[in-house]
Amino acid sequence: MKAHLSIFISSLLLCSPSLAKEVQDMSDPLAVYTQAGLGATNKGLNAKIGISYDTGIKDVAAMNVIEFKGFLGDDLGWDRPSKKSNRMDNFRFRNFSANINSGRGSQLDINYSLKESLLAERTGNASYSILQALPKFWIVNLYPLAGVGVEFGKNAIEDDASVDSGFSVIGFNSVVGFYGKFTITDKIWLNYNPIWAAVLAGSDLYESSGYGGKDNILLHEFAASYQFTPRFNLRYFANWSNLVDIADGDHRIEFNYQF
Repeated sequence: MKAHLSIFISSLLLCSPSLAKEVQDMSDPLAVYTQAGLGATNKGLNAKIGISYDTGIKDVAAMNVIEFKGFLGDDLGWDRPSKKSNRMDNFRFRNFSANINSGRGSQLDINYSLKESLLAERTGNASYSILQALPKFWIVNLYPLAGVGVEFGKNAIEDDASVDSGFSVIGFNSVVGFYGKFTITDKIWLNYNPIWAAVLAGSDLYESSGYGGKDNILLHEFAASYQFTPRFNLRYFANWSNLVDIADGDHRIEFNYQF
């Protein structure tokens, strides 16, 4: 799997038309640039590749970002007793665009989990959201966001406990929250990104148990970052929720490079 991943990332970089663009501020949630990242987590390794491209629209930049999460968890994740294989846990694709003048961004975000859940053998979510940069206040930048999404699954469990073979739509949800950036120095910054997700409609099972047995969830993400050079940084992330304590959440250390 490592060989296939290496070939895939190398091919994307060789095909990118954006490798020589001006260096972007990697602390800015609205920044668009070609990038690669590798992270060590409590559930295995993460790999990320982002390719920026020309939208053909004045002042609008965009990129596609692909992430592979939780592979080699049995060998390298420090929560190894909870892992049963080295296979990948989750795949994520994100298309993000931003208007550099208005400070408005939009994203299509698709997540697909390879782990079994209460709803299906495998589940995924595709959402579309809009975020807006607010004027900076002291050391704080806020970027409120809102969006809607659709939950889908493979071999989903119906309300009568039967299995719907193949892929099907399970329900619809909404998300609201913000990205928060706190500038400490020109090289150090912190992020706090709370997101509230709630079921809008769907099967009875999804409406009552869509998020760990509940119909809504408050997600928390904290990050601390250090910028070694304008193109290279180190970031620590912690992810948890109102249903999962921070000690039992996801933790990772991630290196990122801008091309």
